[in-house]
Amino acid sequence: MKFLDLCKVYIRSGSGGNGCVSFRREKFIEYGGPDGGDGGRGGSVWAEAVDGLNTLIDFRYQQHWFAQNGQAGKGQNRTGADGDDILLRVPVGTEILEEDEETVVADLTELGQRVQLAKGGNGGWGNLRFKTATNQAPRNANPGQDGVERTLWLRLKLIADVGLLGLPNAGKSTFLAATSNARPKIADYPFTTLHPNLGVVSVDNTEFVVADIPGLIEGAHEGRGLGDIFLGHVERSAVLLHLVDGTSGSLIEDYKTICNELDAYGAGLSDKPRVTVLNKIDALDAEEREFLKEELEAVGAENVMLMSGASGEGVTEVLRALRPHVEARRVADRPADPEEDGTWQP
Repeated sequence: MKFLDLCKVYIRSGSGGNGCVSFRREKFIEYGGPDGGDGGRGGSVWAEAVDGLNTLIDFRYQQHWFAQNGQAGKGQNRTGADGDDILLRVPVGTEILEEDEETVVADLTELGQRVQLAKGGNGGWGNLRFKTATNQAPRNANPGQDGVERTLWLRLKLIADVGLLGLPNAGKSTFLAATSNARPKIADYPFTTLHPNLGVVSVDNTEFVVADIPGLIEGAHEGRGLGDIFLGHVERSAVLLHLVDGTSGSLIEDYKTICNELDAYGAGLSDKPRVTVLNKIDALDAEEREFLKEELEAVGAENVMLMSGASGEGVTEVLRALRPHVEARRVADRPADPEEDGTWQP
């Protein structure tokens, strides 16, 4: 399945049906009076976060979503049928934006969350509604209300507890494959990962989701390489795992490049908790490991950890370092117990 995380859709709610102008015509009833019914309501356009989806690829092939119009009213005081609603099924974590791609209409972060994007038009009144003591044979009815047309952007931001960061070939995919059942592509050339991958890892009876995004390079915020278009998938994470290639000849420059790209991207990424890991230590001796660790800490990296995703050395310790940040976020996001603040009523 092709991964797609940004697309444009055109939606339109249904128009209401017109009211009817009709008069009762029956044998032996001389003054039957008006009996025109109201028009039906137009269908609305809804969006709902559903399970089992992790891409917006369905909206690449169907971009126009139009709800059904309401039917016109009829004689004998019959109301027209309402138009059917239409539902856009999107993955959990989808943001719905206005056409300017900045104004957020809705952010569907929970399974089953539902939002109305365009309300259907009301049906027009039939002439029976206009009957009064002084106007007993009205010959006017209201037209149905027009539907609403909108152009919207759908942007998917994956729901993950941990976001993996690093330059291409820093070992992110190897780490994800070693700690979860995910099977990302692994090769010895840069930009092996072309779209985000998710994996569920487990440590000390705690499970959390790790997101691996394509590697960043210097100037990614200006569009170099694959750019920073995938950084949105780690915006919701509780902690960032920054992997630095220990076999690189430009260790400090590599570390600073990622930090600078996070600052340039914004969205609070540079302020998130971060665990810095010196990766690929299986290719280093004890003296080199200690030297490179001290170099990273000298330029601002705190509590640098050592790990090798290929051999598994230090992997469990890294997962245990991530766990407190994940659990702290889950506690903060947990709904408050109404009994604790004294507001609960039996």
